[in-house]
Amino acid sequence: MTKIYTKTGDKGKTSLFDGTRVSKFHLRVETYGTIDELNSVLGVVAAQLQNQESTSPAGRQGFKIQEVAEELLVVQKDLLDIGSRLANPKASVEEAFAIYLEQRIIVFEKVIDMETAQLPELMQFILPGGSAAGAFLHVARTIARRAERRIVELAEQETVDGVLIKYLNRLSDLLFTMSRFVNFWEKKKETIWTAFEK
Repeated sequence: MTKIYTKTGDKGKTSLFDGTRVSKFHLRVETYGTIDELNSVLGVVAAQLQNQESTSPAGRQGFKIQEVAEELLVVQKDLLDIGSRLANPKASVEEAFAIYLEQRIIVFEKVIDMETAQLPELMQFILPGGSAAGAFLHVARTIARRAERRIVELAEQETVDGVLIKYLNRLSDLLFTMSRFVNFWEKKKETIWTAFEK
């Protein structure tokens, strides 16, 4: 039986894919660790969406809740691919994968446009919340932004393909739109932010 624990990290060090031993707070570890955190939260969202009805609450044709779950599953697979490349300092994003990510970004933009077309126009800032799935999508959005910041920081120190930054940037936009879409689907009213006034 293969054991899940190796004890090799008990002193605060871990191995990158190329065998290099680094501190567990190394920026590269923090970067792909944040990607993993994002992936886990998306798993929570997917679990929340499993039992949703397939018909639109407004009785309209268009993007459906199951398609949100399906798209998130593809995103989860993307994130594992991205994380594996970030875990290897000697690996670059090969041309085929870079092209794939560019195509995924186009998909994100199409999904954003399709979902936005079904939503009330957003004129003000809203507070994160709503249904469990909608709220977790807001959490995922903020983690995606943090992952993006970590990749940008890493790119200032080491060579990182710019398509990874672009992917995370557009993904956070997608997750924000999905949070609104899921809350709309579940008939959860958006809470408008009201600025503090003296």
